[in-house]
Amino acid sequence: MAAARRAARLAAMKVLVTHSSKRGGTAGIAEAIADELQRRGLEAECVDVGEVDDLSDYGAVVLGSGVYAKRWRGEAKRFLRGHRKELRSMPFWIFSSGPVGDPAKDDPKWSEPPRVIARAEKLGVREHAVFGGCVPAEPHGFVEKAMVENTPPEFRDRRDWDAIRTWAAAIAAELQPASTAAR
Repeated sequence: MAAARRAARLAAMKVLVTHSSKRGGTAGIAEAIADELQRRGLEAECVDVGEVDDLSDYGAVVLGSGVYAKRWRGEAKRFLRGHRKELRSMPFWIFSSGPVGDPAKDDPKWSEPPRVIARAEKLGVREHAVFGGCVPAEPHGFVEKAMVENTPPEFRDRRDWDAIRTWAAAIAAELQPASTAAR
């Protein structure tokens, strides 16, 4: 019975693309991933991580979070922990977003959350990608305003849409053989 459910899930191959985004930058990346998966023939749904209770309708998951000082947002970490049983039994990928400013000054230690990556690897994550982030278009508070003022305009939005779509296309290619074989 479990094998039949898994085969049916793969045949439908509905992919959940979920994200935890403080000011919308990570949400934009998640939407682009879902759009590319759809463009490549998969059913994909993009949902804020706080709105996901159940994974039973999905055959795969892409989970993303903004990174702040080497840490994922709490909601995304709770999702990973709370759905660990389901994630172990399905293909899933994770991405982080965050680096802004001059790329020459990037420090991978600040954009790759080591605990999250280790937890995801134990669950069988297929891959972790890091994408550039963006500063808020409408900053709130002193810290956000200072971040915008201190970031040169050409580095305020470092989201590389081609790289994001290429990563999503690779996910689609990995999922489609399973989807086709299950039919």
